[in-house]
Amino acid sequence: MALDAFSTTLRPVVSEKSTVLGDQGKYIFEVAPTANKIQIKQAIEAAFANKKVQVSAVNIVHVTGKVRRRGRSVGMTRSWKKAIVTLKAGQRLDLFEGV
Repeated sequence: MALDAFSTTLRPVVSEKSTVLGDQGKYIFEVAPTANKIQIKQAIEAAFANKKVQVSAVNIVHVTGKVRRRGRSVGMTRSWKKAIVTLKAGQRLDLFEGV
């Protein structure tokens, strides 16, 4: 099944670590569980084609769900896939410009 650019990258991850990595040209996205590195690279370059970004590396991390309790009931948070996308030197993504 082929994924397009907007179903491959689901959302940017907003955290303290992701903002620090953003200064180094690395951006973190939640991606589709079936997406591979090549599809993620093509999706990022297609989604930000107007800025003409070039991806130099993609690292993937599988984040496993954690056990959470509410009183007696025990549940789990969902597992998800995270991609750390490194852009070529001198390029930036303004994901949260004006926020």
